[in-house]
Amino acid sequence: MSIPKEPRQLMINIMYLVLTALLALNVSAEIFNAFKLVNKGLVESNKALDLANSKMPESIERRAKAKPEFQKYADRAKLPGTYEKEFTEYVNGIVNDLIDKSGNKNGSVDDGDYIVHGDKKDLKGKKNKDVTTRTMVNEGKGQELKGKIEEYRQKFLALVDTADRAKMESEISLAIDDETWRHSKNKKSWEEFTFKQMPLGACEPIFTKFINDAKASSNSVLNYLSGKLGGEDVVLDKFTVISSPKKNYIIKGEPFETSISLAASTSKNTSTKVSLSVNGSSIPVNADGEALWKTVPGDVGVKKYSAVATVTNPVTGKTDTYKRDFEFEVGERSCNVSAEKMNVFYIGVDNPVSISAAGVPSAQLQVNATGGGINLSKVGGAKYNATVNTQGEATITLAGGGLTATAFKFRVKRIPDPVPMLSGKRGGAIGNGEIKAQSGVIPMLEGFDFDARCQIQGYTVVRVAPRQDAEIAQNGGGKFEGGATNLINKAKPGDRYLFENIKARCPGDAAARNIGDMSFKVQ
Repeated sequence: MSIPKEPRQLMINIMYLVLTALLALNVSAEIFNAFKLVNKGLVESNKALDLANSKMPESIERRAKAKPEFQKYADRAKLPGTYEKEFTEYVNGIVNDLIDKSGNKNGSVDDGDYIVHGDKKDLKGKKNKDVTTRTMVNEGKGQELKGKIEEYRQKFLALVDTADRAKMESEISLAIDDETWRHSKNKKSWEEFTFKQMPLGACEPIFTKFINDAKASSNSVLNYLSGKLGGEDVVLDKFTVISSPKKNYIIKGEPFETSISLAASTSKNTSTKVSLSVNGSSIPVNADGEALWKTVPGDVGVKKYSAVATVTNPVTGKTDTYKRDFEFEVGERSCNVSAEKMNVFYIGVDNPVSISAAGVPSAQLQVNATGGGINLSKVGGAKYNATVNTQGEATITLAGGGLTATAFKFRVKRIPDPVPMLSGKRGGAIGNGEIKAQSGVIPMLEGFDFDARCQIQGYTVVRVAPRQDAEIAQNGGGKFEGGATNLINKAKPGDRYLFENIKARCPGDAAARNIGDMSFKVQ
């Protein structure tokens, strides 16, 4: 990632790194809201860049008339905006495609792709990971996007004189970080590292960041071309206040810090005769025209603050005041442990568990499990696997990273009794040929989501033919053998068959359990 010198763009990159860190956490509703706030901040920054970039080509064209040799720079000044527009349309096309595929899938983005909450609306597919993974990774759209980023980076650099390109490399924000993903354990490419299993709501600010990089790159090139014309004669005649927070989502008790500055339409800031204040309190301005404001909220929720900048307008000579309102959200550290299949742990099978702790770095999260003979092992990310061997109760406790120790209790039970079946039936009428075609009694775990198989240990077969004495045979195992086979082969219409004292053994059982009887009448 290139490191821009311009403070506003540097702060945007810091916000992007915070977003990347949030993606490592289990994605809760609070974090989705943080993604939304980050995206909102980037969109506002893009508007400021659009305003700055829109004025410069005309200024360069006017000033280039001073000398014939300046015309080549005026000609180049027409291209950054074209490149930025083409790249923005390309990225927006990807975003719209993902929104539609995770929404109502009608081929266009409309109200059907959103969920409305009062006067607000959210993406219907904001938690959808499959669409982003399939489109960006499996179908190659991510690789294509990477190529576009590299292509337009070279286009921007081509507008710079050959002798100046080396020093302008770091000024072009549109770039691929092709090193970080290579150090990850399970990611095979930049697109897999960036998009695989990332929900759409988390990817939206990533795409907005790419657009921001293109606009910032256009701004850097225009500033370079303007500088090649000699003395600057563009005045600062339009202003706005910018707040660049380190985080838009903080935990209660943490300090909220943001950099307040005055931005001009030419993207050139100044601290000359500039005063800044937040909520009526003045804050000192540094040489870059920025002021750091810090506050520690005492409770959770959305917090609003007003920033005011007072500046002497170089055009009119009078003092003007500019005000904007901003907001950030304060949350609390929270955690959750959930069994993915049932809210109970079963003996003899693997019990998948999801563990999340919003606001707690994964490296600081402490996970402890006790009771029920539990053994908890990490599978990857927020996924764990629990095995137990004793009925009763198991407890998983989370702590660390500022989180108060929190216990989650689970019942520990043995696998429920399987249901004995013959030809898919638990009893009743059965055909003469049907019963003879069966190989034995099968135990079925109905409504049990785990991968477990029980085994029949044995049962008693009783044949009661009309006006005859009952015939009895003992059978070991589920499959008919010996005497049981002989009795089954004698089946005739009117016969009754009883399967009594059926015993089965399931994973985790120390001994066989009685699972009931069955009764059939042959027709």
